[in-house]
Amino acid sequence: MPTNSPFWRNGALALGLLLPGAALAQAPAAAPAAAPAAAPAAAPAQSPDTVVAKVNGATITAGDLAVAADDPALSLPGVDEAQKRNLLVDYMVDLKIGAQAAEKDKVAESPDFVRKLAYFRDKLLLDEYLEREAKKAVTPQAERALYDETVKAMKPEEEVHARHILVDNEAEAKKIAARLKAGEDFAKVAAETSKDPGSKAEGGDLGWFTKERMVAPFADAAFKMEAGKISDPVKTQFGWHVIKVEEKRSKPVPSFDEMKEQVEAYLTRKTQQDIITKLREGAKIERVGAAPAVAPKADEKK
Repeated sequence: MPTNSPFWRNGALALGLLLPGAALAQAPAAAPAAAPAAAPAAAPAQSPDTVVAKVNGATITAGDLAVAADDPALSLPGVDEAQKRNLLVDYMVDLKIGAQAAEKDKVAESPDFVRKLAYFRDKLLLDEYLEREAKKAVTPQAERALYDETVKAMKPEEEVHARHILVDNEAEAKKIAARLKAGEDFAKVAAETSKDPGSKAEGGDLGWFTKERMVAPFADAAFKMEAGKISDPVKTQFGWHVIKVEEKRSKPVPSFDEMKEQVEAYLTRKTQQDIITKLREGAKIERVGAAPAVAPKADEKK
């Protein structure tokens, strides 16, 4: 849906977003808390065929509103259901009025419009088809099977929890290493001397990381160290580091719940890609006007 639709132009969206704040600003001072009122009963679900408005005789139904509500361009976060419904009705009224005017002006008869209509019809059909088929394939059993297969293939990976102090030269790094090995608090010295803005305020803390996440000289030193030890100065392209390894562990395997969204997204994409591949294999495709194949050279023929 283009963002220049009447829904955006007529200010209905801005009005809807401002209403909660405006009501709050005009509310009187809070009275002493009273016993909570019973929650209002949920409105009964409407049939998709229920008429919610008419525009010059043309009807707008609850089903039409549901389609509009699914449009990402009409997303209304923070707006309650009653306000959202009113705004969607206003939008659909504007849409109908505009469409009726376009019909009267015979916009639908232009060749360009006919091509666009055919394109968007095909696109909607494909989207609906792929979504329907993906829902059939992405079952809880398929998700769990993919998770189990993925976890089984994971190899134990070592992680290190470390701190570091970054300075410009080796001489300064040696002085800092000596202070730390003499017993000074690492976090305090890091806050005082480190040039790394990302970790300085955290006492040099880098959290947990795997070896490939750090540059080679730093990672090689950190993963060779024992927990609790202070390194000698280590040089990288960023400067000179003094490292303290706090802990080491094998990286924990993520749970099914942690990976569920990724598993579902992967299965959906794979299902849809497989469908398109199968459809291509079974279709007769002719590219008209394509560049002719280049004839092989004499030596290539041999």
